[in-house]
Amino acid sequence: MSTFSDIDRAHMAHALRLAEQGLYTTHPNPRVGCVIARGGQTLGTGWHRRAGEPHAEVHALSEAGERARGATAYVTLEPCAHFGRTPPCANALVAAGVARVVIAARDPFEQVAGRGIARLAGAGIVVEQGLLEAQARELNIGFFSRIERGRPWTRAKLTVSIDRPLDAIDRTVLDAMRSESRDDIRHWRARSSVVLSHAHDAIRAAGRSGAAPRYVVRARDCAALAAASATTDDVPTLALHREDEGAPTVAPCENARVDDARRPRASADPDADLRLPDAFARLAAQGVNELFVDADPALCDALFDSDLADELLLYVHPSRCGAPAPAPWLAASVDGVAHRWGLRPLHHLALGCGQRVLLRRRARMPERPESSVYP
Repeated sequence: MSTFSDIDRAHMAHALRLAEQGLYTTHPNPRVGCVIARGGQTLGTGWHRRAGEPHAEVHALSEAGERARGATAYVTLEPCAHFGRTPPCANALVAAGVARVVIAARDPFEQVAGRGIARLAGAGIVVEQGLLEAQARELNIGFFSRIERGRPWTRAKLTVSIDRPLDAIDRTVLDAMRSESRDDIRHWRARSSVVLSHAHDAIRAAGRSGAAPRYVVRARDCAALAAASATTDDVPTLALHREDEGAPTVAPCENARVDDARRPRASADPDADLRLPDAFARLAAQGVNELFVDADPALCDALFDSDLADELLLYVHPSRCGAPAPAPWLAASVDGVAHRWGLRPLHHLALGCGQRVLLRRRARMPERPESSVYP
């Protein structure tokens, strides 16, 4: 097992911070950062910006130039060893003459999966791995979920109020409480590959500037999108359709087949209408790493009871903003939700008079809480 120095840890932490700059832009690719260094001196840095563009290693090597020869490369994910949209990064590291490569996490993608490490080692480069691995996996939690489990990392969002029971909250209350949480919600939506939501959210997204994730809506909502002139050119929108035997398809949102398509019903049995496990698998096959679900309690029941959701963004607000929510009330709200769906709190963020609590399935909690990446 490798013993890493404080200098190694500092350079890898730097590489992880670089990788975070691709939080909103790299999908379906993973977020990757790279630092080329010699001792405590940084020679070159890079991060992957978006699919089809140069990888982190290429940017870092370009900045380092000839100084990369004999240096150490710190990479947050195993360098690729195959020709995809770009040439293999492992080959670039070999050609640059680096002496050592430190890798945070192995790449589970079948065309890499140890081949990058083998290519480097075969060229006589010292390869060490596992430095800040938990942090690297957390940063790419959706990518690892898609490759290793065949489904996106699914993050549901739910808003609760101090004076409304969980099952009785309505859209008027949701809209009022959302104003305090808007920036935080936009962050989580933006880092997701796809948002599973209603047509009105896709329509509102079409009026906003900047990069936006794709939206997945009920098939019958496509007509509403067309009527609002929110086309797939404004916001790429897919629809879940039901075919024979209930098997789902995921297709561009068009008027065709809308009338005979059915909505995935939020029930305790996700197979009662459209089979959500199959739908999520289809999304993963299309490169969806992280799925953001605008949920209500019934849909949360369906997702968590069938083990389809991995974590919950719980926005807890009082009905009036005269003072922050009493601590006992807040704790009771969070504890009740955690118990209902088998979750554990992972992170709290104060938002005006309320809070956002990130809860995760107990079985999927990080080994060390500090490994989590927060906004």
